[in-house]
Amino acid sequence: MEALAHHSGATVRTIRAYQDRGLLPKPERRGRANVYRDTHLERLHQIAGLLDRGYTLASIKELLDAWDTGRGLGGVLGLVAEVTGPWSDEEAGRITRAELGERFGGAQDDDAIEEAVKLGVLVRVPDAPEEFLVPSPQELAVAAELHAAGVPLLAITGHLRELRTKVEHIAGRFLDFTTEHVFQQYLDHPPTEEEATEAASLVRRLRPLAQQAIDVELARAMRTMATRHLRRHLDAEVVDAGAADAEAVEAAGAVGAMAAEEAVPAGIPDRSLPRPGSVRLPDRTFRAVEALVGPENVAAFVAAAVEREVQARTMDALVIGPEAGQTPEAGRTAG
Repeated sequence: MEALAHHSGATVRTIRAYQDRGLLPKPERRGRANVYRDTHLERLHQIAGLLDRGYTLASIKELLDAWDTGRGLGGVLGLVAEVTGPWSDEEAGRITRAELGERFGGAQDDDAIEEAVKLGVLVRVPDAPEEFLVPSPQELAVAAELHAAGVPLLAITGHLRELRTKVEHIAGRFLDFTTEHVFQQYLDHPPTEEEATEAASLVRRLRPLAQQAIDVELARAMRTMATRHLRRHLDAEVVDAGAADAEAVEAAGAVGAMAAEEAVPAGIPDRSLPRPGSVRLPDRTFRAVEALVGPENVAAFVAAAVEREVQARTMDALVIGPEAGQTPEAGRTAG
């Protein structure tokens, strides 16, 4: 047992505890001696790896029992690796205390550094007291930019603490959602090798979806909230006019496209056959155009947008005709 402890890095006491829990096979008995083999050393390494990934001894025993009864552990360990491995391609870095001070404009704030260490933004290096590991250089870069913009260091760490709580709640909800609708079929019984492999593949496919959804929703929310915030602090009419300009430019293209589709069902329009009637604009589009050009110019603006779209389609048809295999004469006739 002492030799096994030496080679595995575990203590004799730990090995005995694993034996008592049934995590470690019994040794071979030779006379008065207990003989441990490479299989015992491999099992200790497996247990240590699973413990490092956050598994309890009870759950480790279930996994190892599955392995011992021939149900396979490769697929399960593959699933473990997918879930517990890095969820981004970002690589950790290192930074010295001096470099940290330069990065933050010469600030030497020990309290802020301690907060960053508590949050895991910085990790102390045991054998290098003046160096830190940086698990996410991108996160540190965001903090540096905020500080350069005038945000105090402790305010940044406090905001990160609050943000992390909310993000962890969102992550928990996403996991609950995907577990209920996707992964529950693998969790109501010990998974087979094939099921564990299939679940690992699903994790790999679905893993980036949470971040993609957050990116889109955050962009939407930031625009909405920032505009609302700006309106509270500036002249609301100025802000609304600026927003209307952007909306009107987008709306003009949409109005022109819709009207041109109505006026040009196929080919190039016949200008000798006007089409009487009216098209109702969405209220939001009407307000945006009205804010851009004034109420008295809405009709002229919409007409100009439609005419520009019709002209553009006419030019496209003249160019596309010969390219589609028509003769120049046929293209001119179509025009």
